[in-house]
Amino acid sequence: MQNTSLMTTYIKLFFSAFFWGGTFVAARVLAQHIGPFSAAFIRFSIASVLLVLITARVEKRFPLPTRKNIGPVLILGLTGIFLYNFCFFSGLKYIEASRASVIVANNPILIAFFSALIFNEKLNLSKLAGILLSVTGAMIVITRGELFSVFHESIGKGELYIFGTVASWVAYSLFGKAFLKNFTPLQTVTYSVLTGTALLFFPAVNEGVLTTVLHYRPLDWFSLFYLGAFGTVIAFIFYYQGIQAIGPTRAGLFINFVPISGVLLSAILLSEPLTASLLAGLALVITGMFLTNRNAPKKSATPADIKQPRL
Repeated sequence: MQNTSLMTTYIKLFFSAFFWGGTFVAARVLAQHIGPFSAAFIRFSIASVLLVLITARVEKRFPLPTRKNIGPVLILGLTGIFLYNFCFFSGLKYIEASRASVIVANNPILIAFFSALIFNEKLNLSKLAGILLSVTGAMIVITRGELFSVFHESIGKGELYIFGTVASWVAYSLFGKAFLKNFTPLQTVTYSVLTGTALLFFPAVNEGVLTTVLHYRPLDWFSLFYLGAFGTVIAFIFYYQGIQAIGPTRAGLFINFVPISGVLLSAILLSEPLTASLLAGLALVITGMFLTNRNAPKKSATPADIKQPRL
């Protein structure tokens, strides 16, 4: 019975990573036809409804943020939802989903690095090696294998947007760790999603969402529902359940599957090429992620300990 329960946990964690990998494909499809604010607003409107219902059911209560937490909640909504998704959809208009997924895979690496700088968390030799390997892998992907070209060629607009995605998620994670220790991860994500959705409303209206929404293709609606339901809500719930069952350290290792699924799904569904530089960069990023996480302390999970997954 215990083996069956453990297998169920592993399957859920695998699918959480698989669903997150699929978000790059869905966003790549949407970015060619829908503005970034419009796509993000509809995605998180869907996610907001589902998260409120699930949070009320799971937590048995829905405490409102106190006055001192309003500022942090706004910051989380601005960084993790508003800015992240503006950069996410904007970047995927210009670069392939597979390349974006490998670059974004550096999120947990940079979170570990800045956590060491800001919160004085231990940064041992294994973590340093992991950071170096992951950043090198990302640069190989960005430069398409021509590492030294970064010194005499400018980085493209798409890559810059995806860098903005990484920066906004690192900020979201660090602010969440610092300010919202009194909320569960599910509550934290729900509040940040609600806030981010509200912040996205007026830019989306200015972008014309109220009129263009009538002309979305069935594929666009499928992609939006996938992003809102599977890529945000279901993936997070599976990941959260995995953390509760086996702890944040072991569950966090499944994030290594996100760039793998992103690359493979992009090749299968979007016919994006599996180039040597892409595969080499992917291998380095995954190795770096493993080295960064393998010696993480094994302790009981608290809201502050749990690494928030990408949304």
